[in-house]
Amino acid sequence: MLSFMLRRLLAVAPTALLVVALVAALIQLVPGDPVDALLGEQALPADRAAVRAALGLDLPLWQQVVGYLGGVVQGQWGESLVSGQPVAALLLARMPATAWLAIAAMGVALLVGAGLGVATALARGRGRAGLELATLALLATPSFVLGPLLVAGVAVKLNWLPVSGMQGPLSLILPALTLGTGLAMVLARFLAESLERVLASEPLRTATAKGASPWRCLARHAAPLAAGPVVQIIFLQVGMVLTGAVLTEAVFGWPGLGTLLVEALHQRDYPVLQGCLLVISLTYIICLWLSDWAMAWLDPRVTHATTP
Repeated sequence: MLSFMLRRLLAVAPTALLVVALVAALIQLVPGDPVDALLGEQALPADRAAVRAALGLDLPLWQQVVGYLGGVVQGQWGESLVSGQPVAALLLARMPATAWLAIAAMGVALLVGAGLGVATALARGRGRAGLELATLALLATPSFVLGPLLVAGVAVKLNWLPVSGMQGPLSLILPALTLGTGLAMVLARFLAESLERVLASEPLRTATAKGASPWRCLARHAAPLAAGPVVQIIFLQVGMVLTGAVLTEAVFGWPGLGTLLVEALHQRDYPVLQGCLLVISLTYIICLWLSDWAMAWLDPRVTHATTP
């Protein structure tokens, strides 16, 4: 197991380095001159040169990438061009809010997705068609549409929950529902398909023929066999939560990394923007690595299949 995880870590390391390099080169990839975007075209040459030196734009691209990588390793992520605060401090201040939102959204995804997936796998006829239609409709509804609908219906019209901001546990419900609903639908469809394949296998058909109830077959046989791929999807969804949190936090004014990223984008605060993108990207890569570990732990055949 340890050798397998080390090999997987070595496999994702080049991807992580490529992500850091792309984030470091972000300022060069932005259309136009970043200095003009920050100071305007009428700025004095001395001011332009000072900003260019502060951003490291006066260095060759490869030196910018190497310097940024060294700073990331040492925990020096630069300083905000707007507030002057260290980028690492700004990220750490926003991470708890995003972490709470991610935990709540994954809770919604697990509860709703697991229940809907099992119900779909066991349903027949019109009931199954109705569940699949509802799942597909919710899956096709983007968060920037679902969020305002929940705000208008639940927060404004019914006045049951706060509209926006982080004002206590109740203010977490609508953002978590918005972010977790799409993830729940993905999990439900994947779980339903996995359970169907397992239930249609020869051992499960034999158990059913001997009089075992569908629920008994599901609990004792189908669920453990279908757990591996589903757990892998769950780990991948954890990485997707941070991506979806950008829009969800913007809709609900949630003070997390997503809102910080949007603010940095509007203010052309490139060091903060680089930090947000780097955290989101590296988190997704770590979740990919953890999904491999979960699969290997649940199904040891995975480690043998990848052994040279």
